[in-house]
Amino acid sequence: MVKKAYTWDDGAVLDEHSRRKHKILREYLFQYISVRCGNPQQSRFRLAVVDGFSGGGRYACGAAGSPIIYIEELQRSLEVVNTRRVAQGLGTVEIECLLIFNDALPSVTEILKGYCAPLLAAVQEACPKLHLNVTYLSKPFEEAYPVIRGLLAGRFQSVLWNLDQCGHAQVDFSTLSEIMRSTKSVEVFYTFAIDTLLTFLSRTNPDLMKRQVRHLGINPGDLRAIDGIVSNDAWLGAAERIVFESFRNYAGYVSPFSITNPQGWRYWLIHFANNYRARQVYNDILHENGSQAHFGLPGLDMLEYDPAKEGSLYLFEEEHRAKAREKLIYDIPRFVSGAGDAMLVGDFYAAAYSATPAHKDDIHSAMLGGEDLEVVTPAGGVRRRARQIVPGDTLRLKSQRSFFMMFGGRQKP
Repeated sequence: MVKKAYTWDDGAVLDEHSRRKHKILREYLFQYISVRCGNPQQSRFRLAVVDGFSGGGRYACGAAGSPIIYIEELQRSLEVVNTRRVAQGLGTVEIECLLIFNDALPSVTEILKGYCAPLLAAVQEACPKLHLNVTYLSKPFEEAYPVIRGLLAGRFQSVLWNLDQCGHAQVDFSTLSEIMRSTKSVEVFYTFAIDTLLTFLSRTNPDLMKRQVRHLGINPGDLRAIDGIVSNDAWLGAAERIVFESFRNYAGYVSPFSITNPQGWRYWLIHFANNYRARQVYNDILHENGSQAHFGLPGLDMLEYDPAKEGSLYLFEEEHRAKAREKLIYDIPRFVSGAGDAMLVGDFYAAAYSATPAHKDDIHSAMLGGEDLEVVTPAGGVRRRARQIVPGDTLRLKSQRSFFMMFGGRQKP
């Protein structure tokens, strides 16, 4: 399927999957600033935001595109952060942000400039603690990338990339890999249509394709069969496995979830991060939105299942969270036992968040909700409330184990 580019000159139409994606971007940036500006001793935070396919700024319906979202949320989040800090008796924080907006078409970039100019002027007047420096580029992304890399090199440790391409082939895998190696505090939102990825992989990695869709009875050489099953839950599971297998080596934390869409599992918004805290925040936002879908297990081993026999749909909603809590009560003690009889909560996060769709609160609830585990404070006390659990606590197996743990049973999904 050939993807049609947006026609910004005439007013681009905002598709439902883009609307859902923009809501996640908006809320994630707000939480990102809240977390990164939470140090009481901090007075300044520097970051860069790169939009590799920025578009014209506003859709025909008037909704904001991603560049406008970034400007608006940077202002809103900083104002909220500083209001909270003043109430706590702390000094305010200033943010210095480089915004890099690139679109392949110069005419589209000019449209974007027209929308951004009055907004940037308003921000400068209303929020003097926010310092925005905008660079506009007009090149195909792979041509713009060396320029962007030069603008960032050695200047910014914290960088957010939005690679909302049309189709799949506009961002080379090698470029994505280089971006994720550029700094420990880099994150990428990577959007693509699954059918274009599958077409690419069927040519370049036929063994992977054959292995992952075998249970669906699909011949990898005939991807037209996919059109008839894109709304099938089992197909979502197969596609998710393909996506995860394709990208798992690019970052320590890869969220291989599809955007929920009535027309089927066609669009993926993947979040890449090098730090578990970023994945933790992203998971929590997905639960607040219910905008993405996962097929597999709800606990700590989300893709470790037999696709022909088990696995279930997980839509990041309350009914699915309840199932996750049940599974986590068994998964977490088993996970800890793999390290011995105890491990730091922070170490657990770093290891477990690479393969779980779970909400932080559900993980904490499960830590205290089972018979086999206790959470010990640095001072040696025992936690009683899930909300008080911190990375410096220790997960410790109780000396008296449950029947389930003693005999190594397996909890069904």
